[in-house]
Amino acid sequence: MTTERLLPAIDLHSAPFWEGTTHGELRVQRCAACGHLRFPPRPFCPVCTSDAVQWRAMAGTGSIWSFVVVHPPVLEAYLPFAPYNVIVVELDEDPAIRMVGNLVSASSTVPNSVDRAELAVGRRVRVVFDTIEGVALPLWTLV
Repeated sequence: MTTERLLPAIDLHSAPFWEGTTHGELRVQRCAACGHLRFPPRPFCPVCTSDAVQWRAMAGTGSIWSFVVVHPPVLEAYLPFAPYNVIVVELDEDPAIRMVGNLVSASSTVPNSVDRAELAVGRRVRVVFDTIEGVALPLWTLV
């Protein structure tokens, strides 16, 4: 049994996002033509269909929009953490931008380090990063 978490598949469109996380930045795409912010990364703007893209660093703050507590059975890599939380965060800069991650304690980046009683829609969070095998994963802590 492995205890390493699964890592993302980094491609041409998402590479600038992951480069930002290694520098402690949470970045999203911004359309260079119309200014629309978008996440997850993609080749064309869903508003104006332009392929001109810029990357903008976000404040890394937001609110829990939704959450779930995952119980076994889960992927083998996550068995040591179960049950653990998965949250959806609505970013302050644009409530339409939502990111999925784990709520962790300020002192631990383990996915089950927060008491389930702390989970609530609307709770304020900020991003933190945990580097695993050279990839900095965005996680969230309560503000």
